[in-house]
Parts: sequence; C-alpha cells; structure tokens
Amino acid sequence: MEPLFVADVLLDEERVSIRCEDGVIAAVGADLSPSDGDQVIEADGMLITPPMVNCHTHSAMTLFRAYGDDLPLMQWLEEMIWPAEAKLTAEDVYWGTKLATVEMLRSGTTKFYDIYWNSDQVAQAAVDAGMRVAAGQAVIDQMDSAKAPELVAESSEFLDRLGEMGPLVTPCIAPHAIYTVSEESLRGLAELMQERDAIFNIHLSETEHEVQQCLERTGKRPADYLDSLGALGPLSILAHGVWLGESELELIADRGSTVVTNPCANMKLAVGGALPYPAALERGVDLALGTDGPSSNSNLNMFEEAKIFALLQKHQAVDPSVAPAGEVLALARGERSKLVAGTPIAEGEAADFLLLDLRVPEMAAGDLDARLVYGAPSEAVDTAVVAGSVVMRGREVPGADEALAEVRERSQRLTS
Repeated sequence: MEPLFVADVLLDEERVSIRCEDGVIAAVGADLSPSDGDQVIEADGMLITPPMVNCHTHSAMTLFRAYGDDLPLMQWLEEMIWPAEAKLTAEDVYWGTKLATVEMLRSGTTKFYDIYWNSDQVAQAAVDAGMRVAAGQAVIDQMDSAKAPELVAESSEFLDRLGEMGPLVTPCIAPHAIYTVSEESLRGLAELMQERDAIFNIHLSETEHEVQQCLERTGKRPADYLDSLGALGPLSILAHGVWLGESELELIADRGSTVVTNPCANMKLAVGGALPYPAALERGVDLALGTDGPSSNSNLNMFEEAKIFALLQKHQAVDPSVAPAGEVLALARGERSKLVAGTPIAEGEAADFLLLDLRVPEMAAGDLDARLVYGAPSEAVDTAVVAGSVVMRGREVPGADEALAEVRERSQRLTS
C-alpha cells in the first residue's frame, strides 16, 4: 500500500497535513511535506473528522426498503419480512450489502455492526468496499431447544469463516432476540462467546410486549434473563434497550455491556418509548448509536440518526440541555463504548477518517459540534479513508451504479 498524504486539512481549528503509512497515521503537523511515491490529496481546508460507526444494522435489507412500512413490529416481521427473507440467496445478501456500503460511505460511516443471514457475504461486500465490519450470522431457532447444538456449531463455523477474511472483518455471534432463540441456544452461544472471545450481538428490550413476555416465561426482565445465561459481559452488544429498567441498567453497567440505541427505527415502528438515556448515563452504561436496518429505518445516515437521537432525548426529558451536541457526536463515532472504542485522529492511530466540505451552506458558520449534529447534510462528506486507503473521493464510490441496478432487480423478485 502506498503512503497517503493529505495536505491542508482543518483539525481542531488548525490547518495541518497528515501522512498515513501501513494503515496508520504516521504524522500530523503544519510543516509536513509529501514524499516521493505518496498518494496526495489536496484537501484545501476541508474538515478532517473521525468517521461514524453504525453500531447496529442489517445492511442487506436495502433489498426490503419501503416494503411493509407503517406496520407494527411483529406484524411487519411475521407477515412481510420473514416470508421475503425465506427467498434470499447468498448473492442477494452480497448485493444488498454492497448498496448499503455505498450509502454508508456517502453519509460518513466507515464501520458497521451487522446481524444477518449469509454473514460471510455481508463481510465480503464490506471488504470489497474497503469498509470495516463486525459481522454476525443471525441465529433463530423459533424457541426449539432441539436445534441448539446445530445452531451453536454453525455459529462457531461462521466465526472461523469470518476470521479468515482479513483485518477489516470482526466475527460476531448474533442471536436474534430472546423471543426467537431458546434458552438452550442462548446459553450455548454465551459459552461460545467466552470460549472464542467473540462479540455477542443481540436485540433486547425493543418493545414493552417483549418485556412482559419474558417476565411471564422466565420470571425475569430481559437483561436479568440474559445475565442468568451468562450472556452479559464486556463483549455483549444489546440493540435498542428502549424498555430497560433502572435495575437492568445498573446490571448492564456492572457487566460492561454496550447498549446501542436506534431512535429512527424505534419511532418508525412506534415501540412506545426511547432509551432511558439520562438514567443510563447516570449509571455509567456504555452506549452507542445505530440506524437499524434500511427497512425498519429507511436509511443508513448516521448524521440524521445523531440529530434524531438528540431531539428525541431532549423532547422526552423536556430539557434542551440533555444530549448536547458534543456528546451525541461522540456517541455516533463509537467513543462512548469501550468495546467499539472509536478512531481518534492522532499519530499511531488507525488511518480512518472523513474529509468534510465546509462550503456546503449548512456548514458555513457556528459551533462545529452543533453544525455536525443538527445541521450537517450527508452531502458534506467528500472523502472517506479506511486503514489508509481512499474508499471514497469526491463522493464517488466505485461500483455504486452496479449495486443499485442489482438491488432494484433482486428486490422486485423478493417482494413480489
């Protein structure tokens, strides 16, 4: 890989240049010059920022965008999505994800946490786009405990397969939810998490009905139930968390798990609440932000997600000081979860960053964090760099037209 030199960027209100070698930021300074053989980007004062991290999505569901909208969650899943997903091929998943990578790069995301079928195809599409992905093979046994040994073994095989796909791919274990996966499978997957030191990514407490159902079936609230199975720990990612109680938040903080909030999808599916963010902060819960899939959300724009998260939390708290712009930006960059960690722009750190065009009208003036959270359009994202490689320049993503054509054709087959 040839070194990358980015000249004349705005970093912390200073004009500097950055040199990247072997996927790492090697130098940052005002007096740097490119060397022979460097790939050079003349940034002309564009803003350099850490990238967004989409911590919960089902990226291949670009295939089901605008399909079954305006329905309650379970009706949407059972009557529309699951029957359509039964027709999926591995190639469908690849192309659905490939289109998602175009959309994510154009809106500033360079890493995503994904749960879906054919997760090796999800990972391959990400690698082909030059993006980072934490991919997990979805596990659903419809509460049939007899399937547990087979599904745990399959998850182990996918960990092996994904682990061979290179440094951009992080293999994950991905049970769908406590209402679609039996106790035996969840326990086995929790043991696999410990054995393989692998991320355990699951939906949790998305609806009030899920909580009531768990109480009736197990006598425990969802987080307590997971903990009783050994499934809560620093490698656990809990998507949604809308209906988590205070004692559950304390438990999650104690176990070091990360809760990922998905406000746009939660509001679109009318789950009846929002992540109790102030209470989670007070208890020291690790937090992150995600879009959910492009079917339940309708897009993968993390700038939009950050704004909606901030507005929802302020509205719910009846307090405009809740979720200030700087904190929301840190959340969207993965900086408020030890597991996700985020990517700061500094010497010795991974060369993952964005260049934003400050000439777009919405970026003309004002506090920078507030501009980015409340006003920045995705069109401000000009360039994306991952591990020192330029994966988008001038908003051009290689293969975008082909991915769009493939998804249009495949979506029609799947949803007809």
